[in-house]
Amino acid sequence: MDVSIVVVSWNTCGLLRECLRSIYEQTRTSEFEVIVIDNNSSDNSVEMVRTKFPDVKLIVNDTNRGLAAAINQGMEIAGGRYVLLLNSDTLICEQAIDKTLAYAQNHPGLGIISCQVVDSDGRITMTSFSFPSPWNLFCRLSGLASTFKHSKLFGAERMLWWDRKSERQVDVVSGSFVLVRQEVVKQAGYMDEDYFLYFEETDLCYRVAKAGWKTVFWPGAKIVHVHGGSQSSRKDNLRMFAQFHKSLLIFFKKHLGPVSYFLAE
Repeated sequence: MDVSIVVVSWNTCGLLRECLRSIYEQTRTSEFEVIVIDNNSSDNSVEMVRTKFPDVKLIVNDTNRGLAAAINQGMEIAGGRYVLLLNSDTLICEQAIDKTLAYAQNHPGLGIISCQVVDSDGRITMTSFSFPSPWNLFCRLSGLASTFKHSKLFGAERMLWWDRKSERQVDVVSGSFVLVRQEVVKQAGYMDEDYFLYFEETDLCYRVAKAGWKTVFWPGAKIVHVHGGSQSSRKDNLRMFAQFHKSLLIFFKKHLGPVSYFLAE
């Protein structure tokens, strides 16, 4: 099998339905399987998948295990030569999976590949970033990154001087579309389940780089990232901000040492 497509869902029934529909409609030349892991949704997601997409391998969790843990459940049963991690609020355009797979097969030195991402209005989303670092964190918190966002010195984290229309080796790709070779997964390991949400793909990209593989953004294929799978209240936004900071600290402590962790804290 060419690719195992792993999709984690939590209360995104309508978006998930359209995501799966686009996969089956737009993947025409690759042999694939779809694995959906539902993180204890309270909507109709599970029944929708069972009814409308009976070929999907469905894992239903009785608790919300977090994104990294759910992805690992999919990776553990994936039978493809590649694994594609795909957000449930995305739409596959113009055979994006077929195209990215063909590109990967022609570039055997690449460990992770992502494609161009646009929003619902067709505008390119600024995906792919530099690894977190004390300097990048300082620039963001001090306002230097937003004030000089196109500077390669102060805006290094988000790389906004680059329009995402050209191929480029990068540190981190967006978690919305991550194509990774199975041999890379076996070498670098699964997702770190200490990350409940945020930075799990950053951690994976970091370990893949340490293992000697390249991560590349390739604009020859395109997906739509709808965003906003669920409406967030102010309370939810504050909770997400706290989770983001917690995950950032996990990354600093794990990979950058105690001094960097202390500075980030």
